[in-house]
Amino acid sequence: MASAELQGKYQKLAQEYSKLRAQNQVLKKGVVDEQANSAALKEQLKMKDQSLRKLQQEMDSLTFRNLQLAKRVELLQDELALSEPRGKKNKKSGESSSQLSQEQKSVFDEDLQKKIEENERLHIQFFEADEQHKHVEAELRSRLATLEMEAAQHQAVVDGLTRKYMETIEKLQNDKAKLEVKSQTLEKEAKECRLRTEECQLQLKNLHEDLSSRLEESLSIINEKVPFNDTKYSQYNALNVPVHNRRHQLKMRDITGQALAFVQDLVKGLLNFHTYTEQRIQIFPVDSAIDTISPLNQKFSQYLHENASYVRPLEEGMLHLFESISEDTVTVLETTVKLKTFSEHLTSYICFLRKILPYQLKSLEEECEASLCTSALRARNLELSQDMKKMTAVFEKLQTYISLLALPSTEPDGLLRTNYSSVLTNVGAALHGFHDVMKDISKHYSQKATIEHELPTATQKLITTNDCILSSVVALTNGAGKIASFFSNNVDYFIASLSYGPKTASGFISPLSAECMLQYKKKAAAYMKALRKVQQSLEKISKLEQEKEHWMLEAQLAKIKLEKENQRTADKLKSTSSGQAVGVAQEGAAVVTAAGQEDASAKAVPEPVHSTSLAPDVESREDLIRNHYMARIVELTSQLQLADSKSVHFYAECRALSKRLALAEKSKEALAEEMKVASQNISRLQDELTTTKRSYEDQLSMMSDHLCSMNETLSKQREEIDTLKMSSKGNSKKNKSR
Repeated sequence: MASAELQGKYQKLAQEYSKLRAQNQVLKKGVVDEQANSAALKEQLKMKDQSLRKLQQEMDSLTFRNLQLAKRVELLQDELALSEPRGKKNKKSGESSSQLSQEQKSVFDEDLQKKIEENERLHIQFFEADEQHKHVEAELRSRLATLEMEAAQHQAVVDGLTRKYMETIEKLQNDKAKLEVKSQTLEKEAKECRLRTEECQLQLKNLHEDLSSRLEESLSIINEKVPFNDTKYSQYNALNVPVHNRRHQLKMRDITGQALAFVQDLVKGLLNFHTYTEQRIQIFPVDSAIDTISPLNQKFSQYLHENASYVRPLEEGMLHLFESISEDTVTVLETTVKLKTFSEHLTSYICFLRKILPYQLKSLEEECEASLCTSALRARNLELSQDMKKMTAVFEKLQTYISLLALPSTEPDGLLRTNYSSVLTNVGAALHGFHDVMKDISKHYSQKATIEHELPTATQKLITTNDCILSSVVALTNGAGKIASFFSNNVDYFIASLSYGPKTASGFISPLSAECMLQYKKKAAAYMKALRKVQQSLEKISKLEQEKEHWMLEAQLAKIKLEKENQRTADKLKSTSSGQAVGVAQEGAAVVTAAGQEDASAKAVPEPVHSTSLAPDVESREDLIRNHYMARIVELTSQLQLADSKSVHFYAECRALSKRLALAEKSKEALAEEMKVASQNISRLQDELTTTKRSYEDQLSMMSDHLCSMNETLSKQREEIDTLKMSSKGNSKKNKSR
């Protein structure tokens, strides 16, 4: 029980450990995925930083160009303001300067237009970058939220696993304490078993010495008294009477009775079939009362008239076979001599079928040649012709196998025992084939009868005869189906019952040995009855001896009482009366004593009493003593036999105890090994638990650090984005003002 509990606990721990390992793999995979995601995010952050730096540089360059352009515009405005009064003073110079200023103004306008377009393009790019930055920021925020949720879930799983590990550790510690207690109790039981083993070994040694001495005596007696061992030779062993199996014999008789009933039904159906076929020939195709039938049909009718002499013996043979199987016999193939008779009757019936088959076929051909025979009727007649051939072939096949089964009871070399089962199986197959043929005959004959009843020349005699033939065919079909299913259901029992006989040999050597065995069986039964009578007589004699001893003891007690009574009366007479009265009393006492002795001798032993005195008879006392010691010797002998039987029983019990002790030692060693393995597994699991716990803690710390770093990077990105937004807003305001 302890080993089973340990095994169950170890299996549970192994299952939990496998689950934890699977969870550990999942967590490892999640950490690796998160690390990959963090690396990808870092790369994205690097790319974004680079893009931001580029944009910042472009913004710086644009602002610088804007400042330059603004200064240049101011210079140009100043120059324009200075050139206006000069134009008023000198028209010529004004015309030339106006032309020059007009050219410069056109150049400035073109540059300004280019800068405005470039500024618009930069604003569009900045707006797109801002929108993309917002989108990336939203994605990163959602990603951060999902990562935080996953981290919380992982933390919950880790907390649950740590709680489960702590509970498992506590449970294992409790189990370890229980196992230590059980190991202590097992050690105590082992010590007690060792003590018992030593005692049993001493007793076994004494019993072995005693039994070895008895074995030597028994072997010497066997070598001197037993002339030969008949189990060495199959010829002699086949004559041994097998163990009587009354149940087997009763069942075999019951099965044979059922087979007899089925054979009687088949015989009745065959008689009706052949008889009604004969009647049909007399009335169809030509009615014998009106016209003369053909010579072929006359001969066929003559043969059919003899069917009873061939069919009836089948029932008689099966009846004799049933009567030969009784409770006192041994029913195997070697002893069923009556099966040969049944096989011979079946052979004679097969000869009858072969004799009538050509006439039956010719008669059907003659019906086909009649003028009123239609094509459908001709087809049915051809089918019936084939069916009759099949029926004869099936009977021949069945007769072949039954004759093979009858060989062991007449010719032992005709069939080997190894072929018994295959022959029985083939008999079942032949019976099923007979059933199939009869179904075909019933089908085709019913169709034939239906067609014939529709003919204009169909008479009532023909209709009635056809109905009778059809009923006989249906009865044969049902009987064939019943006997086929009956044989199939019991074929396994038939095959198994073939081993009923001499066990140590291959079987009966010849039918003569089987017959001798049955005679020996009868003699053995008579001898057992005689022994039973002798035993009863011995029991009666022992009872009579006991009653004799009882009554002899009663007589002795009565004699002692009488002597005491005589002594008491004599003492009274001496004290109360004179000497004459004493003499008269003594004579009366002597007479009474003689009468008592006669009564006691008549009850105990029918021997003449030679003395009538009061002294005890010496011979009777010697007989009593001798009988007493003889009874005592008988009692001691029975006690000695009882002690021998008890010693044998004690020896067997000691052997069983020694075996149990050996098994207990083996189980103890196995339990010790299992305890060692369990302790090793517990320590290993604890180590793995600590390592996994540490690895989980390390992974969680790494994940927390990674999340912190990601939060820091995100915060930096947010600050940079805010600064960029502020700078872009300032630049846009300046550009608008400009």
